[in-house]
Amino acid sequence: MSRPRKPKTPTEPSLDSDDFDEVKSLTRKQVTDMLRRGESLEDADLRGLDLSGMSFDGAKLVNAKLGESNLQKSTFRGANLSGASFWNANLREATLDNANLEEADFDYSNLDAVSFKDAKIRKAIFPFKRLPLEMIQRSVRTGQRVRMQPMRHEDEE
Repeated sequence: MSRPRKPKTPTEPSLDSDDFDEVKSLTRKQVTDMLRRGESLEDADLRGLDLSGMSFDGAKLVNAKLGESNLQKSTFRGANLSGASFWNANLREATLDNANLEEADFDYSNLDAVSFKDAKIRKAIFPFKRLPLEMIQRSVRTGQRVRMQPMRHEDEE
């Protein structure tokens, strides 16, 4: 008797937000396709990806994991990033104008030349030793890009 064959699976399945429980991490192409289709990236695991220069404008990234990702020159205008983790991510020259950053974690991130114009930053975590709260508040009010202070030797511990 012959054994029943397993159905073939596509080499690159289409993903939606219900699939995140089964997928460890998405690729840049999958993220690009989901953004193009207007799909949510809520709870997505995007850690360690090179997403530099991408537009996340208006995207829903609630509780997304973006730690250790390269997000240099990316834009997040009007994006919902509440609860998102950017731990140790490179956000140099990114734009976070009008974004919801409530309870987002930016600890150890490179935020040099980032704009926060009109962003909601309640309970967000920032690397305050290198980026004073006053500078973030000024950027929220004026759109002026922040400048991180150089890392001092005693800050490394």
